[in-house]
Formats: sequence, C-alpha cells, structure tokens
Amino acid sequence: MLTLLAKFFKALNSESGAWALAFAFVLGMVMGFTPLWRVHNLVILLIALLFRINLTGFILSFAVCSAIAYLLDPWFHQVGFYLLSHESWQPLWQSLYQSAFWRVMQFHHTITLGSFLLSIAFAPVLLGVSFYIITQYRRRIQTWFNKLKIVQMLKANRFWAIYSELRG
Repeated sequence: MLTLLAKFFKALNSESGAWALAFAFVLGMVMGFTPLWRVHNLVILLIALLFRINLTGFILSFAVCSAIAYLLDPWFHQVGFYLLSHESWQPLWQSLYQSAFWRVMQFHHTITLGSFLLSIAFAPVLLGVSFYIITQYRRRIQTWFNKLKIVQMLKANRFWAIYSELRG
C-alpha cells in the first residue's frame, strides 16, 4: 500500500497531464462503485489500458471507491429497484431482457443498474473536482514544498542526482 501511495504522489508531481489523472480517478470510481464481475467493467479496464491513463490513480480510485460502495449499496439498490419496478419503464426492461446482450450486461440487477447510473451521473462532478484539486496541488502545495530550504539542500546533494538518474 505504501508503494501505491508513493507511486500516486510521484504521478501527482510528474509532468503527466492533470486531465489524465482526473480521468483515471473517474474510471476507477465507476469500476469501484459497480459490482466487479460485470461486462462494463471489462470495457472500463480496456479503456484505461488503451488510452494509457495513470494506472496508479486508477487503482487507488478503484480501491477507495470499492470500500465506499459497500456503504452506498443500499442507496444503489433503492435507485435500481425504483427504476426496474417503475410502471412506465417496464416495456423497456422487458425488451432489453429479451436480448442476450443485455442479459449478459446484467442491468436487470438492482445494484448493478443503480450503481452504474449514479456513478455515470457523478462522473462529470468528480472529473471537474479532481482536475481542480490536482492543478491547485501542483500550483500551490508542490511549489511551496519545493521552496523549503531542506528540500533545496537535499536536491543539491549528489545522492539526489543519482536517484533522479535512476528514477528517470
């Protein structure tokens, strides 16, 4: 876990784009909130690997959101149950369930449907908030930290130069 956190802070301090980290958090959130063994999670994992988002941020977001999902499961169930049992939506659910593709997607499960829809609805909010936090961190905290005398002395040290060469 410490290695994962160290890689996360390395990603925050790296030159990688803030949007790439923000999208990693969003994809990890969607995958973490929904039940794990679903087809849409394979699609999310494929997207994460194809577009080369920051995997450390993705994994960390997935782990945190998976833990939070257990607390939110009753809410996910209520939303999914409401949508699946609502009278006006019954023809849609019946036609989707008759298709083998939609049965495999398992959106007829209350928690799967509720968690997927709520995580998709929350995704733009998390994207904007995480982008803002990352840019503010890089602009304020990272700059302030690099101005500390002890950090400047450590970076001037020969050991830091060797470490930077090995790290890069």
